[in-house]
Amino acid sequence: MINGAQNSFLRVYDMLLSHYGSQKWWPGDTSVEMMVGAILTQNTNWGNVEKAIVNLVEADALTFNALLEVPVEQLAEYIRPSGYYNIKARRLKNLFQMIADEYEGEPKFLFDDSLEGARQNLLRVKGVGPETADAILLYAAGKPIFVIDTYTHRVFSRHEMVLEDSDYYSLQQEIMDNLPEDVALFNEYHALIVAVAKEYCKKGKPRCKECPLQGVSRRTCL
Repeated sequence: MINGAQNSFLRVYDMLLSHYGSQKWWPGDTSVEMMVGAILTQNTNWGNVEKAIVNLVEADALTFNALLEVPVEQLAEYIRPSGYYNIKARRLKNLFQMIADEYEGEPKFLFDDSLEGARQNLLRVKGVGPETADAILLYAAGKPIFVIDTYTHRVFSRHEMVLEDSDYYSLQQEIMDNLPEDVALFNEYHALIVAVAKEYCKKGKPRCKECPLQGVSRRTCL
């Protein structure tokens, strides 16, 4: 893509940062909590995830060893507020078992692995798709990977910055090709995209005339 496109992506970032300020993502005090959050946030809102996290903290279960050893049925009860709790409990167990098998039970070894090596192992975990894997890599491991979600696709495609039929990997590559490789930038940018998508670039009845990204493209929002 031409340099003008790179400027467009950076312009969007500057506009959103000016409008919202720093979002200070990802919520979580430890890398283990961030990994848990990446699983629990699937198909639910963050408020429900927070309730589940509180349950884990109160049960002294928010450590690697505790999550590896707790029976899946008990784990499901702890995370019940997050929804789909039986499925998510199994996914958490799968994730932490992979770390036990591949990284000697040390999350730090996962984070110290190469981006591609860590990503491949995460994607082998049943229930961990590209978005969850990349959220773990960016927010918990601090690796330079841009997280793609439905909000990202919606905002950039509506402003004609990416093709509407872009898949996860092509959209991710398009964005990363046109931004500096910077963990802090990727972190903040994703959070800002989520903010503008929830407030203005809604799936139905978008508030285009009030959106802070007015003028980014010539597209007329219907």
